[in-house]
Amino acid sequence: MSDEKPHAAGTVDAGDTSERVGMNVLRERGLEPEELREKLIDAIGAEFTTYYYYTNLRMHLAGHEDYKEIAEDARLEDRAHFELVAPRVYELGGALPNDIRAFADRASCPDAEVPASMAGDGSFDTDSLSAESILEVLLEAERCAIRTWSEVCDMTQGKDPRTYDMASRILQEEIEHEAWFVELLSMERDGEINPAGHFVRGEPGDAPLSTNRRFNDSA
Repeated sequence: MSDEKPHAAGTVDAGDTSERVGMNVLRERGLEPEELREKLIDAIGAEFTTYYYYTNLRMHLAGHEDYKEIAEDARLEDRAHFELVAPRVYELGGALPNDIRAFADRASCPDAEVPASMAGDGSFDTDSLSAESILEVLLEAERCAIRTWSEVCDMTQGKDPRTYDMASRILQEEIEHEAWFVELLSMERDGEINPAGHFVRGEPGDAPLSTNRRFNDSA
């Protein structure tokens, strides 16, 4: 009976758990799953660290509640990006680094640090801190994310539909984020109207394209 079904068997023996057909088909299409896996770890390392750094940046947008709200959307959606792709690393036979410091060091984007020096008591020197400088950091972080996920899309298009779908959805949200911060920085720094399409999400960080919620309410 199985001989009549063209996909019932292949190069992996029945019951063999040492290989993954999901990885073999990528090789057949000219994509090395190990290379992709390492690229994804670097990419979600950036999403994870950006979530942390955006927490700090948002805290320091004092007096700009509208800016805080938009930064919060971007912050929580970056976390959703991490959670969306992390399982894919394991599907490709890998694992996240056990050491969070090693994970952060691998991030594909620079640290989005608060643009101020630390005072002797461990607090930030806020005298030199401004909404403009924070928005500049937020903007450049989004641009790095766009470059990162564009590269993943290029790697996987026509070869790995699953990863491409994830990366494409994340990329669309990162492009939105860039437009938000272009709009805010243009007005804050230059007094220019440079419109974006930002609307309040249904909930903060709703991540309409990348959230796992629709597939797994526990995520």
